[in-house]
Amino acid sequence: MELFPYLSALLIEEVERRPDEVVLRTRVRSATAACRCGQSSARVHGRYVRRLRDVAVGGLGVVIELCVRRFRCENLACTTVTFAEQITGLTTPHSRHTPLLRGALTQIGLALAGRAGARLADAVGITVGRDTLLRLVRTLPEPVIGEVEVLGVDDFAFRKGRHYGTVLIDMATHRPLHLYDGREGEDLAAWLQDHPEVKVICRDRSSGYAEGARVGAPQAEQVADRYHLWANLGQAVEKTVNAHRSRLAGPQPEPADSPDTLEAEPVVVQPPTELKIVTRLREQHAAAHELWEQGMSKAAIGRKVGLHQATVRKLVGARSADDVVAKSLQRAHVVDPYIGYLHQRWNEGVRNAAQLYREIRELGYPGGELAVQRHLRRYRTGRGHAPAVGPKPPSVREVTSWIMTHPEHLRDEDADKLHRLRERDPELDRLTGHVRKFAAMMTARHGDRLEEWIASAEHDNLAPLAGFARNLRRDFDAIRNGLSLPHSSGAVEGNINRLKMLKRQMFGRAGLDLLRKRVLLAR
Repeated sequence: MELFPYLSALLIEEVERRPDEVVLRTRVRSATAACRCGQSSARVHGRYVRRLRDVAVGGLGVVIELCVRRFRCENLACTTVTFAEQITGLTTPHSRHTPLLRGALTQIGLALAGRAGARLADAVGITVGRDTLLRLVRTLPEPVIGEVEVLGVDDFAFRKGRHYGTVLIDMATHRPLHLYDGREGEDLAAWLQDHPEVKVICRDRSSGYAEGARVGAPQAEQVADRYHLWANLGQAVEKTVNAHRSRLAGPQPEPADSPDTLEAEPVVVQPPTELKIVTRLREQHAAAHELWEQGMSKAAIGRKVGLHQATVRKLVGARSADDVVAKSLQRAHVVDPYIGYLHQRWNEGVRNAAQLYREIRELGYPGGELAVQRHLRRYRTGRGHAPAVGPKPPSVREVTSWIMTHPEHLRDEDADKLHRLRERDPELDRLTGHVRKFAAMMTARHGDRLEEWIASAEHDNLAPLAGFARNLRRDFDAIRNGLSLPHSSGAVEGNINRLKMLKRQMFGRAGLDLLRKRVLLAR
């Protein structure tokens, strides 16, 4: 009775158990009913059977067949002639679901949308179509927007690079307030004009949102998000490190020749074992000469050892096996004119075959990438006239990560590599210093140091970092607030992540109205 409080008002006449549901045939106990005007009536006009679905019990659906009576209203001033009786907690006008089931289906629709929600409902014994779930979600009223003092603004992609929307977040409760199509400043300004209580606006560095916030809420302080500032700084650092890529490799060992030598010859690294082709050529040369000295003809020797007669002639005509090996292995190759360049770039730390192929192609290399890959294979294994194979220099991303990471959080090995790199390259040393000053300013909320940092970065000769610093002046006040105030867009980014999950869950087939309901109402 506590689970179904409306049962106290019903008289159950019959219970029928079916394979997938339970049917309760009932009627109302009371002899009277109240009209919407408040007048009670006992004059029955007619009867009909109403089928209502309720929440499942034990995995079985529950169907209530209720015998409903229509009454005549005895209030002469009432415009209603007849009315149907309603049972609190069981019936609502024109509904085939009980309020309890309707609420459960609405929550399923909010959480899973149509198809997935219908599958879950069916698993717990509730038969419902996906369109019904979506209709229930769309009919929900939107939450009331109260007083908002700190507002978060960010965009999201319906289709990345083509179609965007905007979401507004109450930073005090971390709940979405509004979601609309587009990311123009005029729409944000119009919303802010209806909410003059906004005092702080957390946003990214978008110029559209900046202008919309300035026009719609001139009284509010704009706060640029620290996450985007740090991400933009990381991009500038990566560009700077990439410009110094050739310096990432460690110093090459000094040549062992006399100081008077202008150019050191390439280091010859002998292979640990003789190549199979060399061994085979030596064996064939020895066998051919032995049979030739026995008086056999070249054709007979070819049949004996399984070689072509022309090959036998080369073997017999060679004075030694070394001559045969030299002629077979010292053929000119299409990569040979570019070996010097490949040596140089290899020693500078560039080990990617595709990149080296693109570079020598600009120099006139007519061959394909596969030949370059085969040639570089010698370098990797230390065969032939190849550069000495030392430790691979760090990649641009690795060095960028070392510079952008707090020194206390770096592994000892990485900290040591960064230290040696800073000793070799003064420009990367200054870059690291700029980054760490910015990090200290950001984490300790020293926004008053921003002007000094920008001036220092602009006067340095690190072009990407100087460009980043000059760009900060375009939104100076918001960035200074972001480095001084405790507000951030962390809650906004969390809601954007949740919004992306909801959007992908609907596979792009639903409209903005349904996405809006789920973003604003789903818990």
